[in-house]
Amino acid sequence: MEIKQQQKKNVEILSLVGRLDANTAGILEKKLIPLFDSYSRDVVIDFSELDYISSAGLRILLLAAKTARNKEGSIVLCSMQDFIREIFEIAGFMPVFKITNTLEEALQELEK
Repeated sequence: MEIKQQQKKNVEILSLVGRLDANTAGILEKKLIPLFDSYSRDVVIDFSELDYISSAGLRILLLAAKTARNKEGSIVLCSMQDFIREIFEIAGFMPVFKITNTLEEALQELEK
């Protein structure tokens, strides 16, 4: 998995490319969790190029949501392909996260 990182309007944007599974979840954890310890507490995760997510990937996202909440930060997920969204629905994660259709909507959500 590749993680592309950029910043817009004081929001960290992580774009996930490839597979988020047991082999790559640690990479995301090392990149994502420390973001909430720094000046930037708003994070968008772009799923547009994510091909697969396993329970290990879901676990890291839950950890990130908890960390963000504890640090008074925000995390928004965006651009999920239908099969990824279905995994979130089946796992019961839809109420846990703010999820938008596009990156632009995610950035607007954080401006509220």
